[in-house]
Amino acid sequence: MQLTDLFDNALLGRAAEQALIYDDAQGKPLSLTFGDLERRSNQLAAQLRSQGLATGDRLCVYLANRVEFIDLWLACVKLGVILVPINVLYREREIAHIVGDAEPRAIVTTADAFALFPAGSALWDVVQLSAAAVAQPASRQRMALHGDTPAALVYTSGTTGRSKGAILTHNNFMVNATTLLTCWRFTSDDRYLAALPLFHVHGLGNGIMCWLASGCRMRLVERFEIERMPTLFDEFSPTVFFGVPTMYVRLMEIDSVVARRISASMRLFVCGSAPLSAQLLESFRERYGHTILERYGMSETLMNLGNPYDGERRPGSVGFAFAGVQTRIVNADGGPVATGEIGELLVKGPNVCAGYWRRDDANASAFENGWFRTGDIASCSADGYFTLHGRRSDLIISGGFNIYPREIEEFLQECSGVREAAVVGVPDARRGEVPVAYVVTEGPLDAEALEAACRGQLASFKLPRAFVSVESLPRTALGKVQKHLLPPAPLR
Repeated sequence: MQLTDLFDNALLGRAAEQALIYDDAQGKPLSLTFGDLERRSNQLAAQLRSQGLATGDRLCVYLANRVEFIDLWLACVKLGVILVPINVLYREREIAHIVGDAEPRAIVTTADAFALFPAGSALWDVVQLSAAAVAQPASRQRMALHGDTPAALVYTSGTTGRSKGAILTHNNFMVNATTLLTCWRFTSDDRYLAALPLFHVHGLGNGIMCWLASGCRMRLVERFEIERMPTLFDEFSPTVFFGVPTMYVRLMEIDSVVARRISASMRLFVCGSAPLSAQLLESFRERYGHTILERYGMSETLMNLGNPYDGERRPGSVGFAFAGVQTRIVNADGGPVATGEIGELLVKGPNVCAGYWRRDDANASAFENGWFRTGDIASCSADGYFTLHGRRSDLIISGGFNIYPREIEEFLQECSGVREAAVVGVPDARRGEVPVAYVVTEGPLDAEALEAACRGQLASFKLPRAFVSVESLPRTALGKVQKHLLPPAPLR
């Protein structure tokens, strides 16, 4: 079985139904049926073949959210071409790394972005490509693909180093889609508001997959803009919204009366890609009348864990393992930890990628006897809820004590006047490392008040040795804090 077979429930079975509403170049809403998407992607697949693409070739796509991205995804799936989505916030150095590593047959982007790519790259203008595809036959040609055929090469966000390409197969995407459809109760009656970037697995592997597998209706927007959200909710009446914590922070700016009105049609808000604070979850529930469902996944594994659709969505927790996902929490020696103790989370299952592209060294360190080392520090409660405590690389060891930055960050975000917080370890001659807190505040920073609050609630070795005020925290496109880009901290 291949991904096309899963999509056919919608592309063929619901051909006459409205599938997608999107904005044209002038911002005018247009719509397509699933039959339209089938025709467009068949024509584009034929055009790509005529331009030399074959099964196993890589095709880089550097596009913001637009209907042509979806056409390209479907065409590549049908051909067995490996889609390589590139973050549209990346610039020359980051792009050159991905292009050099993936060695694509071609790159599809807009003409105004050509200058960002290395000299000699095969650059195809998306507008010209789509125009040429119209003359191609609309019939589908089935390729001899299987579940282990690579479907996408997704590069990690590179928050600590150069990004690696995770090889995601047809099976990876199919398992993820069928799991989420079951656990999150997706049906063809749903209406999905898609504001996440399609170049990321959150938008592509979750959002697009749930839409195509369920045959529901989707409203695609180029980007999340808080000014547009009330109108979009009012006009489209979505039932499902996927977001990242920064989006939910912005949604909290909407008046409570408007918030209740626009959420009236909603049945599910989902959050992932970065930690959601317990305080934000509770505040959102009070304002919108919905409890956000927090889940946990990775570029390399798609979805691993999730809070239940029915039952307790526990603040600060990412819930239980999805069906087919095995989990282990191990100590530094690789041995099991006791219930409630902290260690590194390992996962195994059909959701885990086929490895890193041309990186035997990375595969050797990431995979151990079939288990994937996530690099995330976690604990599991007696009743099975998992809680994440940050990245293994973020662990601060101060005077022999382990300090997990997320614990301090969560506490600081509960303090009056603090909007966001990030804690990092900095070298210290006596203790090895000490924690430093970077905070985004609503007014002037009151470091003495924050220090006093920390002294009253945290162990002395967890007390930040400095509080640094910043206008914003550097983040990836999906909201992960890039701690290595924070400015140097003056220690007292």
